Order: sequence, then C-alpha cells, then structure tokens
Amino acid sequence: MPELPEVASVRVGLEPHVLGRTFTEVEVLRDRAVRRQPGGAPELANRLIGRTVLGLDQRGKYLWAVLDDDSCLLIHLGMSGQIIVPEPGESPGRHERVRFTLDNGVVISFRDQRTFGWVWACDLVPALTGGGRVPAPAVHIAPSLIDESVDPVTLAHQMRRRTSGIKRVLLNQEVVSGIGNIYADEMLWAARVHGEKPADEISVRKLAELVRAGRGVMDRAIEAGGTSFDALYVHVNGESGYFSRSLEVYGREGERCSRCDGIILRKSFMNRSSYMCTKCQRL
Repeated sequence: MPELPEVASVRVGLEPHVLGRTFTEVEVLRDRAVRRQPGGAPELANRLIGRTVLGLDQRGKYLWAVLDDDSCLLIHLGMSGQIIVPEPGESPGRHERVRFTLDNGVVISFRDQRTFGWVWACDLVPALTGGGRVPAPAVHIAPSLIDESVDPVTLAHQMRRRTSGIKRVLLNQEVVSGIGNIYADEMLWAARVHGEKPADEISVRKLAELVRAGRGVMDRAIEAGGTSFDALYVHVNGESGYFSRSLEVYGREGERCSRCDGIILRKSFMNRSSYMCTKCQRL
C-alpha cells in the first residue's frame, strides 16, 4: 500500500499541473471509485466543476486538493491507486476509474487496478489535532512525522501512554499518521528498537529519538520518490520510486545487517511481516 512518502511524491508531482487550475469536466468510469460520495458521480461533478484548486495538502496517506469554496477533493490511493497525468489525447486506460479535466486541457487520471481507493468531494473542517483544516472524513487522523506541528518530545509522551508494542503504536493513525509497515520497520531499525517492546516501557528520550529517526527515513524516502516493488505504485509521470534500494531491513530476511553484521529476521505481524536485526534490535 502507498505510504506517506509515496503519497508525498504524488503530491509534489501533481502540484505544477493543478495549482490555480479550474475543473471543467469530471467523468466517472466506475462507480465504486466514488462509493463514499453520498450523491455518487453526479454530486462529485457538481461539487468540482467550476471550482479552482488553491493548493494540495496531505495528512498521512490522505491527499487532497484545496478548492476555492472551502471544500476539497479528497483522494485515498488504497492498495493500488495511481494519479497519472496522461499524454494529450491519450485514451482512458484499462484501470482508469475517474478522469478530471482542467481549464488548460490537462487531464488528471485516477487509476486503480484493485479498486480499493476512492475520491470524495467534501468540506474542510478544523482538525482535532495539529491545527489547520482537514477533510471532514479525515478529521480523526493525527498529523504525520513530516508535519511541522509535530514536536518529537510531545509525540514521545503520547506514545508512552500506550501499552501496545511500539510498532502497533506507530501504525495507529490516531497517534501519528502515514507510517505503514515498511517505514515502521525502517525507523525501528534506525533507532535500534524492537517493534514488540511495549511503548510504555520505552523512555521518552528513546521514543523521541525514534521519532527523529523516522523523520530522517521519511525525508530520504520522499527524496527517492518512495518505494516501489511493482508497477502498482508510480508517480504522476508513470515512473517508479527507488527507495527500495536503500531499505535496511524490510524484505531482507536472512541477509546481514549493514550496521552490526547481525542477521535480518522476518516475523509474522498482523497478517503481514516484520523485519528486524537479531543483534542490534534485541527485545
């Protein structure tokens, strides 16, 4: 599933195409992609056509275009969603679900092979945490590691109130958003923390170190364009990210740790996998 760096890469790539532009046409090619819109495809079109994009924003895996009437176009990529800017005159692709046309003739294509993602035109409301305004469906989502409002020590105190294993806490979108399975493993490795250690048994100082390590991982991943393992996740130009070349533990079962020469272990975790070093991430 696309995580924060992948969504951030899409946001950066999309900005020059949409900022200051007005929606002139909205074509829904599969109703499932607008299943959260109360009035379906007609409501989506009515809320977007004639509206101008003032900016793009993000909280975790949620991406939205801020519109000129204090509403937004909210996008969640799900497992395989893509935002693509097709070549002029290019026909809708096999997995194209919604097509947005702007006043300069540019087309923004929402594609989704598995159709778990969705788009939703909705209102902006005050965020419950972190300040600012966010889409109403995302009001419960906490700020992300790359949000300037997030203070590492304050977040560390919030994490320490939890009794779950620290990896479960990192994946809780109401504590901190945008951290998925891959990046949780990478930031835990960077801070030398075992993912099963209960959060309330880790010092505030160590948790703050974990947050800072996570920011570093996220920054490097965004710079690399995110992590791509197949053709499902791509940028707006159809290219893949290459942070997978820099992963220290994820997907490296049985290999040597680059830091301590320990062996990378894979364990089952919430129907997924966790990767950690057996030597420098001891429980």
